[in-house]
Amino acid sequence: MAARVPSVGVSDPSDARTPTIRPVEFETADGVTLAGDLALPDGPTGKLSGAAIVCHPHPQYGGNRFDHVVTALFRALPVAGVAALRFDFRRRFDDGIGERLDAAAALDQLADELIGASAGPPSGDTSAGPPPLVAAGYSFGAMIAASLDDRRIAARILVAPPLAVMASTTEPPGTDVPTLVLTPAHDQFSPPEATQAILDRWTAAGTAPIDHRTIEMADHFLHGATARVAADSTTWLTALLTPRKMPGS
Repeated sequence: MAARVPSVGVSDPSDARTPTIRPVEFETADGVTLAGDLALPDGPTGKLSGAAIVCHPHPQYGGNRFDHVVTALFRALPVAGVAALRFDFRRRFDDGIGERLDAAAALDQLADELIGASAGPPSGDTSAGPPPLVAAGYSFGAMIAASLDDRRIAARILVAPPLAVMASTTEPPGTDVPTLVLTPAHDQFSPPEATQAILDRWTAAGTAPIDHRTIEMADHFLHGATARVAADSTTWLTALLTPRKMPGS
């Protein structure tokens, strides 16, 4: 059954679109069944500006799809016109390898859901195509989102990625797309300076622009700072995905 939730992290409440949420199940390439939730804004699917998966923190430390940061993003994105799919990683931890397959399957599921939702009478707009896909994640989930090598990904949102302590996964992202990185000022695992040093290596390797922002007065767990995370993420993504009109058009 679909449920409605109040808007979160929207700068102008008059523009808010209440998202509708429903549970989903999907299967990974290696046969693991995953559970998740899909949130869609009210209105035609063809009007979506994008669609995002949201990956949760480390499952061995209590991370799941109902994490407070994941929930803030999951609720705020549809209000900004971006569909969102949050999901639980597989039950048996697979050191990031299986979890990458989980996120890839979530991308597939999200793409399939949007194609199915938009099926119906022709709209007459032949230029309309599927909305761009976004890989987002918090903490361990940010590392998984950064590692995905999928040409459908148009942007990434990495919240508190523990880059400094996950040395084996700090290579440049798999695809060259604009990326927002939000680092808590007092992050215990990868503070802003350490994170920036690794992002500089990514930039030197030729990645697309990286917007690195510090979340002041917050540590890695971001208690009391989720509204700022949601607002920064949706504002950045909306500016990135909104078509820019040429002068005189």
